Amino acid sequence: MPPSTLPRSAERSPRPGPVANSLAASRLGMWSIIFFTVAAAAPETVVGGGAVSGFAVSGVNGIPVGYLAVAVVLGLFAVGYVAMSRHVENAGAFYAYIAKGLGRTSGTAAGGVAVLAYAMVQVSLVGGCGVGAADFLHQAGGPALPWWVFSGVGTGLVAVLGVLRIDVNGRVLGVLLLAEIAMILLYDLAFVTDPAEPGVTLTTLNPLQLGTAAAGVILVIAFTGFIGFENSTVLAEEARDPRTVGRATYLSLALIGGIYGLSTWALTVATGPDRIVAAAGEHSTELMFVLAADRLPPALVTLGSALYVTSLFAGMLSFHHVCARYLFALGREGIGPRALGVTSPRTSAPTAGSVTQSVVTALVVALFAVTGWDPIVHLFFWGASGGALGVLCLVTATSFAVVGYFLRVPGHGCGRWRTLLAPGIAAVVLTGILVLTLRSFGTVLGLPPGSAAAWALPGAYLAVALAGFCWGAVLRVRRPDAYARIGMGARSATIDRAEEPGDAN
Repeated sequence: MPPSTLPRSAERSPRPGPVANSLAASRLGMWSIIFFTVAAAAPETVVGGGAVSGFAVSGVNGIPVGYLAVAVVLGLFAVGYVAMSRHVENAGAFYAYIAKGLGRTSGTAAGGVAVLAYAMVQVSLVGGCGVGAADFLHQAGGPALPWWVFSGVGTGLVAVLGVLRIDVNGRVLGVLLLAEIAMILLYDLAFVTDPAEPGVTLTTLNPLQLGTAAAGVILVIAFTGFIGFENSTVLAEEARDPRTVGRATYLSLALIGGIYGLSTWALTVATGPDRIVAAAGEHSTELMFVLAADRLPPALVTLGSALYVTSLFAGMLSFHHVCARYLFALGREGIGPRALGVTSPRTSAPTAGSVTQSVVTALVVALFAVTGWDPIVHLFFWGASGGALGVLCLVTATSFAVVGYFLRVPGHGCGRWRTLLAPGIAAVVLTGILVLTLRSFGTVLGLPPGSAAAWALPGAYLAVALAGFCWGAVLRVRRPDAYARIGMGARSATIDRAEEPGDAN
């Protein structure tokens, strides 16, 4: 019997004793899920940091159309992703999808890749937030403190919030996100109503921009901005109504894509399409605020700078929850240490997973503080780019997994468009983007051609995936009960070795 047809009470394992192995049900409404998802994308950080860096690195002004193109591709991906979400309710979203669609050993490989990718993204945001907060305080007339002080404080705050009720975190993210989006739209309005020469033009939204040699870099940078849109399914177990997860996914994707396309286009209007690359190279991540200072009162520029820091913090918090839930999902099903698969009896938060991610983050910050490595280049930029590469691998594999799952499951009640055509098209296009990403990854990182460092991160993912495959094979032979639970989510505690329709070996 597919999970979607089980009574909701049957999908929850019992909660005896001081710990439990299920997350809290019915805590999050649709808008809370959207807040988590869009906050993970960190819109102001992407527009003011990632997009501006993209203009400078790529040397072309087609970044706005790149965001719109990726939004369309991910919209196709979401069709099958949402259709399959009705059959999979698991905090380890990609891991579970791939396990059910491509096989359990593929699922164990995906679980390892997901933990590494999301941990890299979360820790990278901690570095960016620390530097941003230190710069903001110094520019506001405060003392010049080391970046790692602020990263440490941010890590502590996230650690505390990470073990509280998930709906409390949803309210925190909602306030931060709404303020951030309001400021971005205000800046957009100022840019468009006071354009540079030649005035308001749609040149940078021309799809022909994607026909240039820099198309790979454009698409890689654009895809990085969408990391987090897929996280709605991670929260499915905690949703008041799992049916809202699909709507939250579509709305989040539309909101993220719309903001990115509009705001990056507005930047090109404010500088002039032919001058955006030079302006990005000159001002770097300060460009948005430099342009705003020419058009808005100083107080709004200062507030926008403060919200840039809170945008990074919101992203830190959102991805912390994702990391904690992936660790929890792997621990609950016996893929990782069993100690990770428990929740707090008071808050139903995945306490062990949350604490583990906090400790990892603190150790990385301490490492960078002691060694003096550049927290912007090597932690924030490289970490985010490396994490994005891992998520792109997972999204691509999940597209194939959706097709594989529905080909095996009879009577699923979904049309061919949602189960075969849309995910199949997405799989082909995403594979192309992945190939372009690997070919241009050194350029994205700002490394010289042929640099060994450009292949270090892809190589790390390959090593983790191979280790995951081997571990899955070991589980199949040595621990068949644990192997049978792979991808089962909250039902894993009651699953013996029987399969349900659609489970792959």
